[in-house]
Amino acid sequence: MTVTAPRLRSWAFMVLAVVGLLLGSTAPADAHAALTNSTPEQGAVTPQAPARVVLVFSEKVALSSNAVRVLDPAGRRVDDAKPRAQHGTTYAVGLRGKLDRGTYTVVYHVVSADSHPVAGAFTFSVGAPSKTSVSASSAAVSADSTPVGRAYTAGRFGAYAGLLLLVGGVSFLLVCWPQGQRRRLLRRAVVAGWGVVSGCSAALLLMRGAYTGSGRFGEIADWSRLVQAAQTKAGVMLWVRLVLLAACALVWVLWLSPRQRRARPVVLVAGRKDALLTTGAAVVAVALATTWAGAEHASTGLQSTVAVPVDVLHLLAAAVWLGGLCVLTLALWRTPGLPVSAVTRFSRLAFTSVAVLAGTGLYQSWRQVGSFSALAGTGYGQLLTVKVTAVGLLLGLAYFSRRFTSRLAVSEGAPDTVAEPPRVAQAVPARHGSPAPAAETGGREKPPAPSRREGGGRPVLRRWVAAETLVGVCVLAITTVLTSTEPARTQESLAASRSGAASVPAVQMEFDTHGARGRGTATVMVDPGRSGTNAVHVSITEPGGAMLDVPEVQVSLTSKTRGIGPLRVPVRRASAGHWTVSGFQVPVAGVWELAVTVRTSEIDQVTVRRQVSIG
Repeated sequence: MTVTAPRLRSWAFMVLAVVGLLLGSTAPADAHAALTNSTPEQGAVTPQAPARVVLVFSEKVALSSNAVRVLDPAGRRVDDAKPRAQHGTTYAVGLRGKLDRGTYTVVYHVVSADSHPVAGAFTFSVGAPSKTSVSASSAAVSADSTPVGRAYTAGRFGAYAGLLLLVGGVSFLLVCWPQGQRRRLLRRAVVAGWGVVSGCSAALLLMRGAYTGSGRFGEIADWSRLVQAAQTKAGVMLWVRLVLLAACALVWVLWLSPRQRRARPVVLVAGRKDALLTTGAAVVAVALATTWAGAEHASTGLQSTVAVPVDVLHLLAAAVWLGGLCVLTLALWRTPGLPVSAVTRFSRLAFTSVAVLAGTGLYQSWRQVGSFSALAGTGYGQLLTVKVTAVGLLLGLAYFSRRFTSRLAVSEGAPDTVAEPPRVAQAVPARHGSPAPAAETGGREKPPAPSRREGGGRPVLRRWVAAETLVGVCVLAITTVLTSTEPARTQESLAASRSGAASVPAVQMEFDTHGARGRGTATVMVDPGRSGTNAVHVSITEPGGAMLDVPEVQVSLTSKTRGIGPLRVPVRRASAGHWTVSGFQVPVAGVWELAVTVRTSEIDQVTVRRQVSIG
């Protein structure tokens, strides 16, 4: 089979789309903070009640007075309602009064650096586990599963869809078919995109406080929550987006009002490029896309200075392609005389957009997935695989639609010009009761009767395009869900840290103070054995293995390579032979010298040392 240039270009178009759009996201993908460590740990049984609860997240989070709650077995709150940041990604809340024996539930509801609320819960016990009236699963409800959360997800989907139609429609009318600005139907499509993205963005701003709060619709009317949400990064970006959309509306009205259309017949009919308008539209489109990238995960985490412009390019490329495709489809259905030159220009523009999608999509895939194991073994990767299948089907439908589009464009109009109304209609003034010229009616000229060839080609194209549009909506819905799903890279690293937390071996050091009952073994466990917050446990045993109760135990850590220390580890006696402390901070990873001093009497003591590796 001979491979022609058009066929080769079509296959290249499909390959680039698979590589870029499938592996990337039509919108910037969110990543969320995850709880990586806590003191006490989940399920831990402490001999004594801790003075505070320490939480360590994978990234910085925003706190409120209800961000961290500690509930006793009866469901009563026992924390001081003052969660505070300690350093880095470590946060703590103090506990009030003396805690009785039993199981306690820690519930956290924070907002991650990518503006997404994250909720969770875990339990620990003092003395011994007990029954509790608090259900950890029901106490920490995911923000997206609440009524407001579901409405917020729908609003996010509408905002993306409206932006695609707005940017894609404007780019099509400015670059591919300037004469289409006279067509009221196409203008209404662009206005519809503007209305959807504006309305959904305003709704997102109103729901933001309730979305990050309890998730009840009643909180939407809480003015204090609205003011608080408007001051966050996500709220500021939504305000900026609404201001930009208002400016777009003003320019649109001034440019395409009936008076302006009559004053600029040369520009509209001849299709000259207005450099100022095109440049301004591009700047506004970049600014609009930045309101998404600047509020989501691209603004934090790995290579954020590169990720933000990459996400902006990815979103704009998808909007030019998919949004422009919607407007082109509408023009093919309802506008007779569409020139082949407009389809050709859009084909070139779409090819460039797919090339941009390929490069930005590969970068996004590496940043959000990172490995093939994460692609196959995480929920984000599996959802991305479903999107790959859906967009593969979309590209197959698009390939056949392009073939029928070319045939239909050739059969219905002149190759390079739009069918214009008869010139006599423009020269003769409109009489009373007679129809006005097409130029004066905003392009509402009566379409010509379809030809025989149109009757055979248009229904086929409509069926292909209807299926393509349906699949495209499904792809956008999957993308919206992806923005609320924890990325595969974060899920895999969190699973690795949790699985490796218990892999730190205990350090056993024999000692002899040369006094009565002066021999034994000190067993030290640094949990989880990583830089940051750790719990340190020391067990003192006799040679036979029985617990040895000694008057004093001192522990310190020294990093000779970095010149840090000795850092005193303030262990306290929990029971006979057992000394412990929670919330001890190891500043950096590396090799540390662990020193344990054991005193067995008033005058007998010894210090033993061992090198330990803390990751």
